[in-house]
Amino acid sequence: MKQSVVRELSTPDIIERLEEERKQLLRLKLNHAVSPLENPNKIKDYRRTIARLETELRKRQLAQQG
Repeated sequence: MKQSVVRELSTPDIIERLEEERKQLLRLKLNHAVSPLENPNKIKDYRRTIARLETELRKRQLAQQG
């Protein structure tokens, strides 16, 4: 997910998507521990998406405070 897409989401949508992405990442890690994934780069992609969502959420929190 690109940063421009993340910016267009509403705050509740970001929170919801963040929870979903974290669950998916956990599933991928568990599956990868049992048997190797076809594309282990998916784990990296999920981590980056989570970071983008968290960054946008934090940015909005700071904007509300200041």
